Amino acid sequence: MPNAKVLSEKQAVVETLTEKLRGISGVFVDYSGITVAEDTEMRAKLRAENVDYSVVKNTLMRFAAKNVGLDALDPILNGTTSLAVSKDDAVAPARIIKEYAGKFTEHFTIKGGFYDGKVLSAAEVESLASIPALPVLQAQVLGTMLAPITALAIVIKAIAEKDGGSVDVAQAVEVVEAVIEAAPAVEEAPVEAAPAVEETPAEPEAPAEEAAPEAAE
Repeated sequence: MPNAKVLSEKQAVVETLTEKLRGISGVFVDYSGITVAEDTEMRAKLRAENVDYSVVKNTLMRFAAKNVGLDALDPILNGTTSLAVSKDDAVAPARIIKEYAGKFTEHFTIKGGFYDGKVLSAAEVESLASIPALPVLQAQVLGTMLAPITALAIVIKAIAEKDGGSVDVAQAVEVVEAVIEAAPAVEEAPVEAAPAVEETPAEPEAPAEEAAPEAAE
């Protein structure tokens, strides 16, 4: 029977694994056969992307999975198991692990994973890996937003160079108007008319009281 010290150490490991499973996403891997050089290369890439990677014990991972309601991970927790997990980038673990699974074929395979509290199959992990990294998505959105402005700057610069460095105001105005017309129109939500306020009918005025006859002198 394990002594108190061993039990305490295992409990600490389970708590650590439980905290990892509370990350935004993670990928479980069968790493059997990976060489030291391959492991070192992959770990360096994972660290650079702020992804935590470690070998885990299946029995302790089962306890951790139960703690966070991920009992459905049980079927993949066998054999050699490692976990790559991130707390702030949902795509990075899947993207990097998929990259190296393609390099280290036959001895480094994706078992499955989780995303935002949901268990993922190996196929779903690979689908998640196909999403561009966050900086790429941000650049794409920014590029879409700045496209009309960039086009405007290029055209005005061309006009200036054509005219020897000076910009004709009329030409610049025409360019601005063309860019505005080319931009997709934003439909404004129809403004509902305020309900008419029913006027309260005026109460008939009370008849004026007849003046009392003046007292006889």
